[in-house]
Amino acid sequence: MNREVVTFLEKVEAGHRPTRDESLALARETDTERLMATAAALRDQGHRNVITYSRKVFIPLTHLCRDVCHYCTFAQPPRKGEQVFMTPEQVLEVARQGAAMGCKEALFTLGDKPELRYKAAREALAALGHETTLSYLAAMARLVHEETGLFPHLNPGLMTDDDLAMLRPLAPSMGIMLESTAASLLEKGKPHHGSPDKEPEIRLEALRRAGRAQVPFTSGILIGIGESREERIESLLALRDIQDEFGNIQEIIVQNFRAKPGTRMAEAPEPDLDELLWTLAGSRILFGPVMNIQVPPNLSPGQLRPLVAAGINDWGGVSPLTPDFVNPEAPWPHLDKLAAETAATGKLLVERLTIYPEYALDPERWLDPAMRTPVIRAIDGEGYPRTEDWSPGEVTEPPASDMALLAAPAPARLDPWLSAILRRAENGERLDLPDVARLFLARGDEFTAVCRAADELRREVCGDTVSYVVNRNINYTNVCYFKCQFCAFSKGKLTENLRGQPYVLGMDEIQRRTSEAWSRGATEVCMQGGIHPSYTGQTYIDITRAVKEAVPDMHVHAFSPLEVWQGAETLGISLREFLVRLREAGLGTLPGTAGEVLDDEVRRVLCPDKINTAQWFEVMETAHGLGIRTTSTIMYGHVDGPVNWARHLLGLRDLQARTGGFTEFVPLPFVHMEAPIYLKGRARKGPTFREAVLMHAVARLALHPLIPNIQTSWVKMGPEGVAACLAAGVNDLGGTLMNETITRSAGASHGQEMEPYRMEEIIRQHGRAPRQRSTAYGEVSEERIRQSYQAAPLEDLRLTPAKEYERT
Repeated sequence: MNREVVTFLEKVEAGHRPTRDESLALARETDTERLMATAAALRDQGHRNVITYSRKVFIPLTHLCRDVCHYCTFAQPPRKGEQVFMTPEQVLEVARQGAAMGCKEALFTLGDKPELRYKAAREALAALGHETTLSYLAAMARLVHEETGLFPHLNPGLMTDDDLAMLRPLAPSMGIMLESTAASLLEKGKPHHGSPDKEPEIRLEALRRAGRAQVPFTSGILIGIGESREERIESLLALRDIQDEFGNIQEIIVQNFRAKPGTRMAEAPEPDLDELLWTLAGSRILFGPVMNIQVPPNLSPGQLRPLVAAGINDWGGVSPLTPDFVNPEAPWPHLDKLAAETAATGKLLVERLTIYPEYALDPERWLDPAMRTPVIRAIDGEGYPRTEDWSPGEVTEPPASDMALLAAPAPARLDPWLSAILRRAENGERLDLPDVARLFLARGDEFTAVCRAADELRREVCGDTVSYVVNRNINYTNVCYFKCQFCAFSKGKLTENLRGQPYVLGMDEIQRRTSEAWSRGATEVCMQGGIHPSYTGQTYIDITRAVKEAVPDMHVHAFSPLEVWQGAETLGISLREFLVRLREAGLGTLPGTAGEVLDDEVRRVLCPDKINTAQWFEVMETAHGLGIRTTSTIMYGHVDGPVNWARHLLGLRDLQARTGGFTEFVPLPFVHMEAPIYLKGRARKGPTFREAVLMHAVARLALHPLIPNIQTSWVKMGPEGVAACLAAGVNDLGGTLMNETITRSAGASHGQEMEPYRMEEIIRQHGRAPRQRSTAYGEVSEERIRQSYQAAPLEDLRLTPAKEYERT
């Protein structure tokens, strides 16, 4: 390879996009290994250590086709006495078996408009109650999705605008292989002769139609059927042009021709491995780091390592149930074997949906309204499918695979960027936004490495002591005039939640609960509530005084930044003045709630009428300036993702660097079951278990050494989740609570109180030493500790209904 080409490839690796002339010049380049090195480097830039696949069932709706491609065994003419179309019962049987085996994609493959060629097709469709193949396809796609939850992926050939409009509500993705733009392949004696639908411009226009309809499409090329390398590049450039214009091509498939008995090309030579590797590498170089480049693993058995080295990041659909009907001579690899062979290349096999993550994460653009909620509820924060039953607040076992990764030894090999991030975090350096976001993407061995690094920091900073506080939650009202989309606790005529009775607590009940908490060993009352329309800042001052009158030594940990902002506003005074008045009334510390995700991109969807990010930080900085310490939290796993989480953590770190006022960081995973935004179909099912554990680990790394205490929520994570977090940087289990209503209102099932003996039992089970602490992580008297172990049962709660706020 000459120096000019080497320089060009170095430019490509640095971000240069090949021009048309530069791309065509690659046809003359024969050093496949050097092209593969550049392709692999580009792939790693865009896809890290991940190789994806879709777990699918193959549904060959009909084998009839009006085209007669000379290499194809899928398309067959009608034979007397043979079934022309799969029946609905047959389609549903295959789909149900696939769903039972964990498949998420139903790949519908069929010939192109066979009714235009065959009377048998027309008669069969009429018997099924349809005039066209596409009408029947639409019916079967709807049936499969409604009955099994599988996502249809449709490959019906050429489609009109009306066809796309009909099918878009039924399938998150579709596809058509370009195969080649070489017009010579249509000539007599060539593979596409007699196949009108293989005319290149017609197929390119089909892709443009899909682009205009905003349908995520798969496409690609078939190599080794008589085209030249230059013609291959021309085909790839044509696809790149369409992608530049519409952005809807979600993957490029490079499929190598396989000669099949019984076809006109049965004796044709197949492309060798070098030809396939050259094409794969060239495809990656032309399309750059982000595009998904796919190669079917069953067409190159035993050659997965060089295929990965050529820059691919996807194996396509792989079925544990059905054969590859297009290439029946090439069985799918077993998924366990595919995972092992992928791991042997240094990559991690990760399942995806039929719609790729970047498209699933932008549902307003790429999905019909009918498909948005099913896809949103099926994915994690990165757009990959949820492959577990666990959700925060539910009594469900965590995924065994994640628990095993937490117990695994540190990996011997790690991505250089990730290694550098972990070193910087361990040294206490401020990480950049891309660095923190990258930590949240850790899977497989990387998940192990991030959690282990976080736990080493925990050991270094906090030792093996795990702390907790004996406290009581007092939620003084659930009436609220804000319309937070995640909240199932607030009630009243203006709230989003229609269920439950609105209430207020009188001062006598607040004092009774405070006194009862003190008698049970508590050192803190944590008080928050809805923003009642008639409450002013004076209400919060009076509540604080009531607590201190009942129990002068009780620490008052109360009022989120939203309540503080609203309290100051209703009194017409500054934040500083209001906080001074609260402190004079007996306020000790502020909880760091109402932050949710401190990124206005998220807040505009999640809590649009609430204080914004800047206002939240203003309250906290003002409090810190007065010597009032606060906690910090994040409520995550709904409409957010790694970049939003990174912004949140770095915002907290930056304020802590200025003030030192945060005592702890508390991840609060979104509990979805009764949340309005979930019930409306606009939010995920909370974070996955991996994401929930990572939030604790990444927080330990990103906030080190400025915020030393990382807490986990036993109410949301459950006992097994607590155990996992204790292995991922956590040193605190929060409060015993006595009464927990906010999370339980959202549907959580992990109880209202975790008594001290149970707290300490969990801590000791994991080889740690328990310690009761104060709100600000100070020591607690022996008298309080003894009292906490002698607690009498709680009396029944006394709620005063707020009937004027009930819905009729």
